[in-house]
Amino acid sequence: MAKLNDIEEIIKGCRKGKQKHQEALFRMYADKMFGVCRYYTKDYTEAEDVLHEGFIKVFGNISKFRDEGSLEGWIRRIIVNTALEKFRRQHRMFPISNEHEEIEDDKNLRVESLISADELMAIIQELSPKYRMVFNLYAIEGYSHQEISDKLKISEGTSKSNLARARTILQQKVRDKYGSQIEQKKRS
Repeated sequence: MAKLNDIEEIIKGCRKGKQKHQEALFRMYADKMFGVCRYYTKDYTEAEDVLHEGFIKVFGNISKFRDEGSLEGWIRRIIVNTALEKFRRQHRMFPISNEHEEIEDDKNLRVESLISADELMAIIQELSPKYRMVFNLYAIEGYSHQEISDKLKISEGTSKSNLARARTILQQKVRDKYGSQIEQKKRS
């Protein structure tokens, strides 16, 4: 048998239900997909649950992968959808009352040099689940509000209002944590 680093062989083996091939596929993508799970879950344990549940779906549906596009993208979609299903089972979403809240747009506010990706992820994790879910789907995954409303079974207006509120909360959290550094950067 070919070494288990040939993706075509791994996929063939997974389609036949061979555990060795499933383990190889899991090892190949688990770390990256765990990162995706962390965006959509409240903690490490929940992320592990979504990862494992997602890979069970990957193995159960691998015969549907048609080699049209990237395997990683296909797996990511399954993982995200698994996280969304878990979220929908646990949370009901409603529009927020300040739907048209103004988002401050400071063109000079460039915080990417002040905050690491891990710090930003930690701040995003502090959002409530409904805000975090909509924010991640829109800002990280690139879904439209229509797609988000379909996936979460909410209205487009609820998606938009939750995104606006998430952005406002994130901006405030960044200001609270990095405000003095931002002001110094603006002055220089």
